[in-house]
Amino acid sequence: MTTYEVNFDGLIGPTHHYGGLSHGNLASVGHRHAISSPRSAALQGLAKMMRVADLGIPQAFLPPQRRPDLAFLEVQGFSGSPAERISATGQQRPDLLSIAYSASAMWTANAATVSPSSDCEDGRVHFTPANLQTMPHRALEARQTTKTLRTIFHDKNHFVVHEPVTAGVETSDEGAANHTRLCRSYGGPGVEIFVYGREQDDHHQTQRFPVRQTRAASEAIATSHMLNPQRCVFARQHPDAIDAGVFHNDVISVGNQSFHLVHEFAFADQDRVLAEISDTFGPGLQQIVVTDQELSLPDAVQSYFFNSQLITTGSNQMLLLCPIECSENAAANRLVASLLKADNPIYDCQFVDLRESMQNGGGPACLRLRVVLTEEERAVLPPSVFITQRQYRQLCDWVKRHYRSQLTVDDLADPRLIDEVAIAMQELDEMLGF
Repeated sequence: MTTYEVNFDGLIGPTHHYGGLSHGNLASVGHRHAISSPRSAALQGLAKMMRVADLGIPQAFLPPQRRPDLAFLEVQGFSGSPAERISATGQQRPDLLSIAYSASAMWTANAATVSPSSDCEDGRVHFTPANLQTMPHRALEARQTTKTLRTIFHDKNHFVVHEPVTAGVETSDEGAANHTRLCRSYGGPGVEIFVYGREQDDHHQTQRFPVRQTRAASEAIATSHMLNPQRCVFARQHPDAIDAGVFHNDVISVGNQSFHLVHEFAFADQDRVLAEISDTFGPGLQQIVVTDQELSLPDAVQSYFFNSQLITTGSNQMLLLCPIECSENAAANRLVASLLKADNPIYDCQFVDLRESMQNGGGPACLRLRVVLTEEERAVLPPSVFITQRQYRQLCDWVKRHYRSQLTVDDLADPRLIDEVAIAMQELDEMLGF
């Protein structure tokens, strides 16, 4: 039976703005309170989805989450009608209003951790939505993400959508951005790599920025997904990388099938980690280490080179889909040229313009969740979530009708925005049949 890797991208929502809410994400903080363009952001994301679909790769999407989160504002002590809550919050606590309107669920690499049926003892695809507890604006997403995944992956004969890992001091979970699966073929057994920044009683703390993934959360997911412990690797992220702005592992390493590309400061005790991955995988794995001299940590963070998508397009052939910033960063551009000349599966590189997302700290790989599905599993999903030429045109038209061309943090206090977003989301629900 044919098995596919389906890319589920986040459809960027109509409240995309630069709140600067993500401490440790240099792009997010650096563009705090800049003017955003929700319309351009969504169209850029859709163009990237269509480019992948045109390669013959199954491409789907998750809809934006409902915003503003009025229940969050109520918990913060703001009551009354929606317009009254928005007005009062805007006057008294604009920071909370930015959280309530956050569109950060667009980065679906943080939506969940996914294990394909070939890895799980019960032969079903397992999802664990991320609790995202480290950042208040992201912690709002878990409930809606769980509901959305259960709507799309509704067939319990094929899928299990768990509850998020229970929030706690030692159980912070940020989803697939800290998880990599390597395999010889998508349908075969894989090696699942769980990357964490902190373990219990850890004395090697970062100095500048918070650690977002714990080993306890990763271990809980591996257990609930019914994975073979002998096929799991737990690796600690290098604290120097976190302090350089590498808030997730997908900003410092990328893997696809039997190819693993990592920066030399990706993992603590890196030689041991790479050896364990190689031993667990067995013959046929190619691991390339990019030195700090080739691409420094600051250049890796600025260009988001490792947040590129590695896409299999043929037998032992992969396309590297990079953010356009990689073409503008001299070191990243040299690295791309070097990889294209070297003996590895990458035969081509394409650059994609996702500046609206990049300025908020998310590149091509941040925007997508990788879900390996058999033909039978794929067949039970709602067809409306897959990107076709027709669906692409419909979604672009919908964005152009409903999204603002510009949005500032001050605009969030505009009570008209609530109705604009509600009307847009109602129309999208009808389009998708949700």
